[in-house]
Amino acid sequence: MKITIAHLYYDLLNLYGESGNVKALKRQLEDQGIDVTIKFVTVGDELKFEDYDFVYLGMGTEENQHLALKHLITYKKEVKDAIEKKTFFLVTGNSIELFGKAILDKNRKKRKGLGCFKYTAKEEDFRMVDEALMQADFLEKPILGFQNQSSVIRDNQKPMFRVIKGIGAYPKSEGEGIHYRNFYGTYLIGPILVRNPEFLKYMTKELILSKNPKFKMKKFKLELETNAYDNFIKMHYQHVINK
Repeated sequence: MKITIAHLYYDLLNLYGESGNVKALKRQLEDQGIDVTIKFVTVGDELKFEDYDFVYLGMGTEENQHLALKHLITYKKEVKDAIEKKTFFLVTGNSIELFGKAILDKNRKKRKGLGCFKYTAKEEDFRMVDEALMQADFLEKPILGFQNQSSVIRDNQKPMFRVIKGIGAYPKSEGEGIHYRNFYGTYLIGPILVRNPEFLKYMTKELILSKNPKFKMKKFKLELETNAYDNFIKMHYQHVINK
């Protein structure tokens, strides 16, 4: 089996080592015997979503986000079609803003988004920085992540996570992120797949089974990652989970 991962704007949207998400997924797929190809695509390159099984976009500066959007929006229809056809997307940090209707800066200058979803991202005068603990209905264990954002999304109707502890999509919100078909988007950084071995295992399985529902999985080698996750939960969040 062959799986192609597209790492979009790898050179622009890679704050906080978010490329670790792609590296972690590639390793798990290869451990399952999958032939993995990573296509590094950036501004000026041609995007061929029909060739991608998995698309990743990470976090970047505001300037780099605008550069990526200017290029990506020329493929607006192709992006929407890929999402509807259940191509896998993982979008972290402020890249989640690209897929909404619009991005508003502090002066309410408007930049049109891809329009894949109905929300609007609005930049605020404050910055939200915090560790977060959240729950997804498709995972048993909570998600660990870190938030560092100056924009909020208040009108998202399809949140991926329920906030256990942390800020969420905006101060005191109950949800965060977006999940639709095989699109997974969140402000959480970390990298999220590295910090959450259950999520990494889930994503690996879902991606493989979408290609071959009868595929027999080998045992996952995630002992180190699982120990790191368990110890962090025990040190910082056990009292919250036990409530």
